Amino acid sequence: MLTVKDLLFPRRCPVCDRPVKPAGALICAACAPKLKYVGEPVCLKCGKELKRPEQEYCFDCAHKKHEYDRGISLYQYAGIRKTVYRFKYGGRLEYADFLGREMAGRLGKQILAWRPDALIPVPLHPKRMRKRGYNQAQLLADKTGKLLGIPVVSDWLLRTKNTVPQKLLDGRARQNNLKRAFKIGRNDVKLKAIVIIDDIYTTGSTVDEIAVTCRQHGVQQIYFAALSIGSGTE
Repeated sequence: MLTVKDLLFPRRCPVCDRPVKPAGALICAACAPKLKYVGEPVCLKCGKELKRPEQEYCFDCAHKKHEYDRGISLYQYAGIRKTVYRFKYGGRLEYADFLGREMAGRLGKQILAWRPDALIPVPLHPKRMRKRGYNQAQLLADKTGKLLGIPVVSDWLLRTKNTVPQKLLDGRARQNNLKRAFKIGRNDVKLKAIVIIDDIYTTGSTVDEIAVTCRQHGVQQIYFAALSIGSGTE
C-alpha cells in the first residue's frame, strides 16, 4: 500500500535513479533485467567470475596470498558502477532496502553455511563518516543481517587511519595505504567466525588488512560478501 511519504517523496530506482515504476516497488520492473550478476564459474578464493571453466582461481588469487578464507559477491561491478556511486556518495540510502534484500536472497545460503557469529561492515573513518553521514557497508549489513537472522556488530572493528580512497591507487600502494588502518574497538566481544560486508571488492587489500587485524584478536574464520566485484586481471 502506498503511503503519503511514497507520494511526496517517491522511492528512486537503484538502476535508473528515477521514481520507481510501479510505485511502491523497490526497483523498476523494466530495470530489474538489466542487473548483471556474478555467474559460474567463479574463483574458488575471491569469487570473481572466470572466463574459462577449467580455471580454479583468477589471476589475482593465483599470484597473491590472501589473508581471508573465501569471498562471494553479488553483481559485476561494471554493470552497477553508477548505482554503487550514488549509493556511496549521492545520499541514496533507500537503495539499501533493495540491495540488502538481494544480498540476503542470492548470497544468503552461502553466508549461512559459513555459520558466522556476526556480520562486520567495513568501517569508515570518523572524519569521513561525519562528512558523508552514513556508512553504505553498514546499511547493507543491517538489511542483510536482519533478513538472515545474523547479528551485525558495527562497533567492534574501527578505522583509525583516514586513508586515501583505494580507487585512486593501485598495486602495492593500496596495501601500504591500509597498513594499521584498523583496530578492534571492543575486547569484550569475542568472535570466531565473521563475514565482512562491503560494497566493492577489487584487489582484496581492504579485506586482507581487516583479516590480519581480526586474526590477531582470535578470529579463526574470515569471509567476505560484497555487493559488487571487479573482473580481475587476465
